[in-house]
Amino acid sequence: MDMRDRVNAALKDAMKAKEADRLSTLRLINAAIKDKDIALRGSDSEASGVGDADVLTIMGRMVKQRQESARAYEEGGRLELAEKELAEIKIIEEFLPRQLDADETSAAVDTAIAQVGASSIRDMGKVMAALKGEYTGRMDFGKVGPMVKTKLG
Repeated sequence: MDMRDRVNAALKDAMKAKEADRLSTLRLINAAIKDKDIALRGSDSEASGVGDADVLTIMGRMVKQRQESARAYEEGGRLELAEKELAEIKIIEEFLPRQLDADETSAAVDTAIAQVGASSIRDMGKVMAALKGEYTGRMDFGKVGPMVKTKLG
């Protein structure tokens, strides 16, 4: 079952169980996927539509946005809104693969550096492309970038 089908099945289950918060978050995910579908119309990849890798990227972006919002709400003393954002993150993360821990991420970076034969900071783009190809949705590339730079520098 692909990611889109999993989200739709969860959406139907949430409707049947009358889980309003879960339903609203799943609808947001569906809307983001449909937005990406619309953006791809007219391009060469129209026939295939949004694939699982694209859905993982969308969900990863949604988690990051909610983390930033929750942090802003906490700083502003709006704890009820921060809790709502954190609850949405938990629902979205149900569909994401398990995140790599620090040791696994470091090992993945070392492997990618070896695979592409990277020797200097100029090869950082190749390393990041290899990591994104294999670990999309499983690691935070904002944190991985500096790690790659350190290992290559």
